[in-house]
This record gives sequence, structure tokens and C-alpha cells, in this order.
Amino acid sequence: MLLGVAAGDEVSDAARLAEKVARLRIFENDAGKFDLSLLDVGGEALVVSQFTLIADTSKGNRPSFSDAAPPERAEPLYDAFCRALSELALRVETGVFGARMQLELVNDGPVTLVLS
Repeated sequence: MLLGVAAGDEVSDAARLAEKVARLRIFENDAGKFDLSLLDVGGEALVVSQFTLIADTSKGNRPSFSDAAPPERAEPLYDAFCRALSELALRVETGVFGARMQLELVNDGPVTLVLS
């Protein structure tokens, strides 16, 4: 998952979002219905920080990132989110916070969700 941290986010938001991610029923059951969570399927999480998710594109042609938390505030919240997922008994791998990384992603199906 790609995780953006906004300027107003708190540790409690990280914990709440981790709980939501772990329990969100986004995996299909035997009938093909969304009914199973990451916990139900024994899934794992790859969490990569992505401040550009907080971009404001409402004015002009250049995105503004002024609503994103600065790195010194965002990194502890990113760590708190990953720790909260781990505490729910999920295996968590992470990217390198603030690093320029090349990711390869396979989106299995027409489902992409934005959680806040």
C-alpha cells in the first residue's frame, strides 16, 4: 500500500487506519464476493511512503504538496502505522522512507481504494 501522511495526521490516525486496513473486507470469498480481510486471508503488507498522494491539484498545473506532513513529522507516523499493522499479527515489509524508489505493481482486478 502507498501511505501518504497529511499535516494534521496524528498517531491515533495511524492506529485507526492500520486497524481499518487489516479488517477491510476486500478479498473475495468462494462466492466471489468481497468478504475477507487481510487478516482472514493471512496476507502480508508492503507499505511505501508516498507524500504525493496528498497533492492539491485544484489550482494551476503544478501540484502543491503543502498539505503533506514534513518528513520529520511524517516518518514517525509512517513508522507508527507499520508498527500498528505488525501488532495485529500481520507481516509488514516497508520501503525506505523518503527514498526515491522504483516500484513494480500488479493491480489484480479493478479495485483501488483510497482510505482516510
